[in-house]
Amino acid sequence: MILFGESLNVISKVIGKAYKERDPKPIQAEALEQKEKGMDYIDINLGPAKKDGHELMPWVCQVVQEVVPEIPLLLDTSNIAAIEEGLKVLKPASKPHIINSIMARPERYTVMLPMAAKYGADIVALMWGPDGLPRDENERAALCVELLYAANEAGIPNEKIWVDGIVTPVNIQQAQSVSLLNFQMMLEDIAPGAKSTCGLSNISNGPPVHLRPILNTTYMIMLERYGMKSVISDPLDTNLTAVAKGQRPDIVDVVHKAMDGAAPDPSTLPKELGDYVKTVKVIMGETLFSDSYLEI
Repeated sequence: MILFGESLNVISKVIGKAYKERDPKPIQAEALEQKEKGMDYIDINLGPAKKDGHELMPWVCQVVQEVVPEIPLLLDTSNIAAIEEGLKVLKPASKPHIINSIMARPERYTVMLPMAAKYGADIVALMWGPDGLPRDENERAALCVELLYAANEAGIPNEKIWVDGIVTPVNIQQAQSVSLLNFQMMLEDIAPGAKSTCGLSNISNGPPVHLRPILNTTYMIMLERYGMKSVISDPLDTNLTAVAKGQRPDIVDVVHKAMDGAAPDPSTLPKELGDYVKTVKVIMGETLFSDSYLEI
Protein backbone atom coordinates (compact mmCIF):
# COMPACT_ATOMS: atom_id res chain seq x y z
CA MET A 1 0.00 0.00 0.00
CA ILE A 2 1.30 3.43 -0.99
CA LEU A 3 1.05 6.06 1.74
CA PHE A 4 0.37 9.77 1.25
CA GLY A 5 1.34 11.62 4.43
CA GLU A 6 -1.44 13.98 5.53
CA SER A 7 0.20 16.11 8.23
CA LEU A 8 1.32 19.18 6.26
CA ASN A 9 -2.20 20.50 6.69
CA VAL A 10 -3.33 24.05 7.34
CA ILE A 11 -5.71 22.79 10.06
CA SER A 12 -2.71 21.81 12.20
CA LYS A 13 -2.01 24.62 14.68
CA VAL A 14 1.74 24.29 14.22
CA ILE A 15 1.71 23.95 10.44
CA GLY A 16 -1.04 26.51 9.94
CA LYS A 17 0.95 29.04 11.96
CA ALA A 18 4.10 28.23 9.95
CA TYR A 19 2.21 28.77 6.70
CA LYS A 20 0.87 32.11 7.90
CA GLU A 21 4.22 33.34 9.19
CA ARG A 22 6.26 31.82 6.33
CA ASP A 23 8.37 29.93 8.86
CA PRO A 24 10.10 27.06 7.05
CA LYS A 25 11.43 25.24 10.13
CA PRO A 26 8.23 23.45 11.32
CA ILE A 27 7.33 22.60 7.73
CA GLN A 28 10.71 21.06 6.99
CA ALA A 29 10.76 19.22 10.31
CA GLU A 30 7.39 17.69 9.48
CA ALA A 31 8.52 16.73 5.97
CA LEU A 32 11.63 15.02 7.34
CA GLU A 33 9.58 13.16 9.94
CA GLN A 34 7.19 11.94 7.26
CA LYS A 35 10.15 10.59 5.31
CA GLU A 36 11.46 8.87 8.45
CA LYS A 37 8.01 7.39 9.13
CA GLY A 38 7.88 5.78 5.69
CA MET A 39 5.53 8.05 3.76
CA ASP A 40 5.83 7.58 -0.01
CA TYR A 41 4.31 10.97 -0.92
CA ILE A 42 3.68 14.16 1.06
CA ASP A 43 0.37 16.00 0.79
CA ILE A 44 0.56 19.81 1.04
CA ASN A 45 -2.91 20.91 2.10
CA LEU A 46 -3.57 24.67 2.12
CA GLY A 47 -7.35 24.43 2.45
CA PRO A 48 -9.24 27.12 0.47
CA ALA A 49 -6.24 29.52 0.45
CA LYS A 50 -8.38 32.14 -1.26
CA LYS A 51 -6.30 35.23 -0.47
CA ASP A 52 -2.66 34.26 -0.84
CA GLY A 53 -2.65 30.68 -2.09
CA HIS A 54 -1.03 31.63 -5.39
CA GLU A 55 2.00 32.86 -3.41
CA LEU A 56 1.89 30.38 -0.54
CA MET A 57 1.78 27.13 -2.51
CA PRO A 58 5.00 27.67 -4.51
CA TRP A 59 6.77 28.82 -1.33
CA VAL A 60 5.75 25.69 0.59
CA CYS A 61 6.68 23.43 -2.34
CA GLN A 62 10.17 24.91 -2.48
CA VAL A 63 10.58 24.72 1.31
CA VAL A 64 9.63 21.03 1.35
CA GLN A 65 11.76 20.11 -1.66
CA GLU A 66 14.82 21.67 -0.03
CA VAL A 67 14.88 18.82 2.52
CA VAL A 68 13.13 15.90 0.77
CA PRO A 69 13.69 16.48 -2.97
CA GLU A 70 13.17 12.83 -3.83
CA ILE A 71 9.65 12.55 -2.36
CA PRO A 72 6.79 13.42 -4.75
CA LEU A 73 4.20 15.91 -3.51
CA LEU A 74 0.43 16.20 -3.67
CA LEU A 75 -0.80 19.77 -4.13
CA ASP A 76 -4.04 20.06 -2.20
CA THR A 77 -6.20 23.21 -2.24
CA SER A 78 -9.46 24.34 -3.80
CA ASN A 79 -7.61 27.36 -5.22
CA ILE A 80 -6.86 26.38 -8.83
CA ALA A 81 -4.45 29.28 -9.38
CA ALA A 82 -2.45 28.17 -6.34
CA ILE A 83 -2.14 24.65 -7.77
CA GLU A 84 -0.68 25.97 -11.00
CA GLU A 85 1.77 28.26 -9.24
CA GLY A 86 2.99 25.27 -7.23
CA LEU A 87 3.38 23.11 -10.32
CA LYS A 88 5.52 25.82 -11.94
CA VAL A 89 8.25 25.56 -9.28
CA LEU A 90 8.27 21.83 -8.58
CA LYS A 91 11.44 19.93 -9.41
CA PRO A 92 11.29 16.31 -10.60
CA ALA A 93 11.07 13.70 -7.82
CA SER A 94 11.20 9.91 -7.78
CA LYS A 95 7.66 9.79 -9.25
CA PRO A 96 5.34 12.38 -10.81
CA HIS A 97 3.78 14.93 -8.49
CA ILE A 98 0.00 14.81 -8.06
CA ILE A 99 -2.84 17.32 -8.13
CA ASN A 100 -5.12 16.47 -5.23
CA SER A 101 -7.81 16.67 -6.42
CA ILE A 102 -10.01 17.25 -9.48
CA MET A 103 -13.76 16.92 -8.90
CA ALA A 104 -16.17 15.31 -11.35
CA ARG A 105 -17.69 18.73 -12.05
CA PRO A 106 -17.24 20.25 -15.52
CA GLU A 107 -16.54 23.76 -14.26
CA ARG A 108 -13.55 22.35 -12.37
CA TYR A 109 -12.18 19.63 -14.62
CA THR A 110 -12.35 21.59 -17.88
CA VAL A 111 -9.85 24.01 -16.34
CA MET A 112 -7.73 21.64 -14.28
CA LEU A 113 -7.23 18.71 -16.65
CA PRO A 114 -5.38 20.73 -19.32
CA MET A 115 -3.25 22.21 -16.53
CA ALA A 116 -2.33 18.72 -15.27
CA ALA A 117 -1.43 17.63 -18.80
CA LYS A 118 0.67 20.75 -19.35
CA TYR A 119 2.85 20.08 -16.30
CA GLY A 120 2.90 16.28 -16.54
CA ALA A 121 1.22 15.82 -13.17
CA ASP A 122 -0.76 12.82 -12.02
CA ILE A 123 -4.26 13.60 -10.77
CA VAL A 124 -6.59 12.46 -8.03
CA ALA A 125 -9.99 12.07 -9.70
CA LEU A 126 -12.48 12.85 -6.94
CA MET A 127 -15.94 11.34 -7.28
CA TRP A 128 -17.70 14.49 -6.11
CA GLY A 129 -20.20 15.47 -8.76
CA PRO A 130 -22.61 18.32 -9.47
CA ASP A 131 -24.98 16.91 -6.85
CA GLY A 132 -22.24 16.35 -4.27
CA LEU A 133 -21.58 12.93 -2.73
CA PRO A 134 -22.75 10.05 -4.94
CA ARG A 135 -25.48 7.93 -3.38
CA ASP A 136 -24.03 4.54 -4.23
CA GLU A 137 -21.44 2.64 -6.24
CA ASN A 138 -23.39 3.06 -9.47
CA GLU A 139 -23.34 6.85 -9.21
CA ARG A 140 -19.62 6.66 -8.41
CA ALA A 141 -19.12 4.55 -11.54
CA ALA A 142 -20.99 7.04 -13.73
CA LEU A 143 -18.94 9.97 -12.41
CA CYS A 144 -15.75 7.96 -12.89
CA VAL A 145 -16.51 7.24 -16.54
CA GLU A 146 -17.28 10.92 -17.20
CA LEU A 147 -14.18 12.28 -15.50
CA LEU A 148 -11.73 9.72 -16.87
CA TYR A 149 -13.08 10.19 -20.39
CA ALA A 150 -12.45 13.93 -20.05
CA ALA A 151 -8.97 13.26 -18.66
CA ASN A 152 -8.09 10.94 -21.54
CA GLU A 153 -9.35 13.55 -24.01
CA ALA A 154 -7.03 16.08 -22.32
CA GLY A 155 -4.05 13.76 -22.85
CA ILE A 156 -3.94 12.16 -19.39
CA PRO A 157 -3.84 8.34 -19.56
CA ASN A 158 -5.47 6.14 -16.92
CA GLU A 159 -2.04 5.25 -15.56
CA LYS A 160 -1.66 8.84 -14.30
CA ILE A 161 -5.03 8.89 -12.56
CA TRP A 162 -5.76 8.03 -8.91
CA VAL A 163 -9.50 7.55 -8.42
CA ASP A 164 -10.91 8.69 -5.06
CA GLY A 165 -14.37 7.23 -4.47
CA ILE A 166 -14.73 9.25 -1.22
CA VAL A 167 -14.66 7.81 2.29
CA THR A 168 -17.39 8.95 4.69
CA PRO A 169 -17.73 8.59 8.50
CA VAL A 170 -18.95 5.13 9.47
CA ASN A 171 -20.90 6.39 12.46
CA ILE A 172 -23.28 8.46 10.32
CA GLN A 173 -23.09 6.92 6.83
CA GLN A 174 -22.51 3.22 7.33
CA ALA A 175 -24.02 2.25 3.97
CA GLN A 176 -21.55 4.51 2.16
CA SER A 177 -18.64 2.50 3.61
CA VAL A 178 -19.95 -0.63 1.90
CA SER A 179 -20.77 1.32 -1.28
CA LEU A 180 -17.14 2.38 -1.62
CA LEU A 181 -16.00 -1.23 -1.24
CA ASN A 182 -18.40 -2.22 -4.01
CA PHE A 183 -17.10 0.60 -6.21
CA GLN A 184 -13.52 -0.55 -5.66
CA MET A 185 -14.47 -3.99 -6.95
CA MET A 186 -15.85 -2.36 -10.13
CA LEU A 187 -12.95 0.02 -10.75
CA GLU A 188 -10.61 -2.20 -12.75
CA ASP A 189 -13.37 -2.88 -15.28
CA ILE A 190 -14.40 0.79 -15.44
CA ALA A 191 -10.88 2.23 -15.61
CA PRO A 192 -8.22 -0.34 -16.51
CA GLY A 193 -4.77 0.86 -15.55
CA ALA A 194 -5.97 3.58 -13.18
CA LYS A 195 -4.88 3.58 -9.55
CA SER A 196 -6.95 4.55 -6.52
CA THR A 197 -6.67 6.44 -3.26
CA CYS A 198 -8.81 7.88 -0.48
CA GLY A 199 -8.86 10.14 2.56
CA LEU A 200 -8.74 7.15 4.88
CA SER A 201 -9.19 8.96 8.20
CA ASN A 202 -12.64 10.18 7.13
CA ILE A 203 -13.97 6.73 8.09
CA SER A 204 -13.29 7.53 11.76
CA ASN A 205 -14.34 11.19 11.86
CA GLY A 206 -16.67 11.55 14.83
CA PRO A 207 -15.93 8.48 16.95
CA PRO A 208 -13.76 8.86 20.08
CA VAL A 209 -10.07 9.42 19.42
CA HIS A 210 -9.02 6.07 20.88
CA LEU A 211 -11.18 4.19 18.37
CA ARG A 212 -9.91 5.98 15.28
CA PRO A 213 -6.71 3.98 14.60
CA ILE A 214 -8.44 0.60 14.55
CA LEU A 215 -11.24 1.89 12.31
CA ASN A 216 -8.71 3.39 9.90
CA THR A 217 -6.53 0.29 9.77
CA THR A 218 -9.43 -2.13 9.36
CA TYR A 219 -10.96 -0.15 6.51
CA MET A 220 -7.60 0.21 4.78
CA ILE A 221 -7.20 -3.57 4.77
CA MET A 222 -10.72 -4.03 3.42
CA LEU A 223 -10.19 -1.49 0.65
CA GLU A 224 -6.81 -2.92 -0.30
CA ARG A 225 -8.34 -6.37 -0.71
CA TYR A 226 -10.62 -4.88 -3.36
CA GLY A 227 -7.85 -3.07 -5.20
CA MET A 228 -7.16 0.21 -3.38
CA LYS A 229 -3.56 1.21 -4.17
CA SER A 230 -2.94 4.07 -1.74
CA VAL A 231 -4.37 5.98 1.20
CA ILE A 232 -3.86 9.44 2.66
CA SER A 233 -2.79 8.53 6.17
CA ASP A 234 -1.48 9.80 9.49
CA PRO A 235 2.32 9.41 9.58
CA LEU A 236 2.19 9.04 13.37
CA ASP A 237 0.02 5.91 13.18
CA THR A 238 2.91 3.49 13.15
CA ASN A 239 0.69 0.42 13.41
CA LEU A 240 -1.24 1.43 10.29
CA THR A 241 2.04 2.01 8.46
CA ALA A 242 3.31 -1.41 9.55
CA VAL A 243 0.14 -3.05 8.23
CA ALA A 244 0.36 -1.08 4.96
CA LYS A 245 3.95 -2.19 4.45
CA GLY A 246 3.18 -5.87 5.02
CA GLN A 247 4.64 -6.17 8.52
CA ARG A 248 1.44 -7.37 10.27
CA PRO A 249 0.07 -10.27 8.23
CA ASP A 250 -1.77 -11.54 11.32
CA ILE A 251 -4.02 -8.47 11.32
CA VAL A 252 -4.61 -8.67 7.56
CA ASP A 253 -5.48 -12.36 7.81
CA VAL A 254 -8.07 -11.92 10.56
CA VAL A 255 -9.71 -8.98 8.77
CA HIS A 256 -9.97 -11.01 5.56
CA LYS A 257 -11.49 -13.92 7.47
CA ALA A 258 -14.00 -11.59 9.10
CA MET A 259 -14.94 -10.19 5.66
CA ASP A 260 -15.59 -13.76 4.52
CA GLY A 261 -17.63 -14.57 7.63
CA ALA A 262 -15.03 -17.12 8.65
CA ALA A 263 -13.27 -15.38 11.56
CA PRO A 264 -13.14 -17.14 14.93
CA ASP A 265 -15.30 -15.83 17.76
CA PRO A 266 -13.58 -12.62 18.95
CA SER A 267 -13.60 -13.92 22.52
CA THR A 268 -11.26 -16.75 21.47
CA LEU A 269 -8.68 -14.37 19.97
CA PRO A 270 -6.12 -12.05 21.55
CA LYS A 271 -7.93 -8.80 22.33
CA GLU A 272 -6.19 -6.85 19.55
CA LEU A 273 -7.24 -9.30 16.84
CA GLY A 274 -10.71 -9.73 18.33
CA ASP A 275 -11.25 -5.98 18.08
CA TYR A 276 -10.44 -6.07 14.35
CA VAL A 277 -13.11 -8.76 13.84
CA LYS A 278 -15.67 -6.58 15.64
CA THR A 279 -14.68 -3.55 13.58
CA VAL A 280 -15.23 -5.38 10.28
CA LYS A 281 -18.77 -6.16 11.43
CA VAL A 282 -19.38 -2.50 12.25
CA ILE A 283 -18.11 -1.29 8.85
CA MET A 284 -20.15 -3.92 7.01
CA GLY A 285 -23.27 -2.84 8.89
CA GLU A 286 -23.68 -6.11 10.78
CA THR A 287 -23.36 -4.30 14.10
CA LEU A 288 -24.60 -0.82 14.96
CA PHE A 289 -21.87 1.68 15.70
CA SER A 290 -21.42 2.81 19.29
CA ASP A 291 -18.47 4.37 21.04
CA SER A 292 -18.16 1.29 23.26
CA TYR A 293 -18.33 -1.36 20.56
CA LEU A 294 -14.74 -2.42 21.12
CA GLU A 295 -15.07 -2.40 24.90
CA ILE A 296 -11.81 -0.47 25.16
